[in-house]
Formats: sequence, structure tokens, C-alpha cells
Amino acid sequence: MPFTFINSNTFNNYRSIYMAYKGKYTVKNKKKYVGDPTKVTYRSLWERNAFRWAESNPQVRAWNSEEVVVPYKCKTDNKLHRYFVDMLIEMTNGEIILVEIKPKKQTQPPKAARKTKKHLNEVTAYIKNTSKWNAAQQYAKHKGWKFQIWTEDTLRNLGIKVLKG
Repeated sequence: MPFTFINSNTFNNYRSIYMAYKGKYTVKNKKKYVGDPTKVTYRSLWERNAFRWAESNPQVRAWNSEEVVVPYKCKTDNKLHRYFVDMLIEMTNGEIILVEIKPKKQTQPPKAARKTKKHLNEVTAYIKNTSKWNAAQQYAKHKGWKFQIWTEDTLRNLGIKVLKG
């Protein structure tokens, strides 16, 4: 059987069909959602499952997705940007948590490697993310809230289903 080469457009189409998990989320418990329930988008299966968890968890009084916007200055370009936080969750005990959902690997500095384009992209993404997270931490502290980064470990500990994509 001959080996078939595919071009980058074919690969990107394949990747978007089979590897990218995003879509519109239908809010079932509209009383719990703070914001416009018709504009909820998940950008990963982990986010979608966290939304389901928030809706069905009796300890969650209210929640939203990407409704909280935190301004931040990115260390990669020294410019102001806007960070749309994945979730805001208000618990029945009054605790309010801003949540970022990320794979654990992306929450740790990239390992030293040869200076490849891939490594440079990982370093740049990490610096951008830490700029966002530092701003969100300060924003949450100012409001009397908490900021948390939920990884696959956090999700599992909360009983949220984690699938590998």
C-alpha cells in the first residue's frame, strides 16, 4: 500500500473534526446561570463537563462562563489585553470562585529544550497564561473571591468526568 502525504489544510480539517471539542452549551437550569444562557460556549469537553457539574451540584448557587473579564498586561508584548475567565461559581456557603480549566501540563513551565518553534510557542503560551492568572488572582482577591486553576486532577477529585482527547 503506498504511503499518502496530506497537506496542512487536510490535517487541520481532520484535527478540527476529531480533536477540537467546542460548541454551544444548552443551560438546563436557567435559574442558576448568571448572564445570558443563550451564549454559553464550551471550548473543551472538560469545560462542558464542569458546566454540567455546576448545574447539577446542589452546593452551587450560581455560575457563569466567560462572563467575567479581567484586564491584564501580558509580559510577552507589554500590552493590555482582556482575559475571559472560564467560570465563575458561587457556592451556597457564599464562597465565590473564578475558575480556569487547563491541562496540568499547561500550568507548569515548559521543560528546557532545544530552541525549536514548538518550544518557543510553549514558552510564550506559558508566559501569557501566567500573566492572565496573576491578574485574575489579584482581581479575585480585591473582590473577596478566590481564583483557582482546575486541572484534570481537580476535575477527577470533584467527580467530573475527564476524557483524553
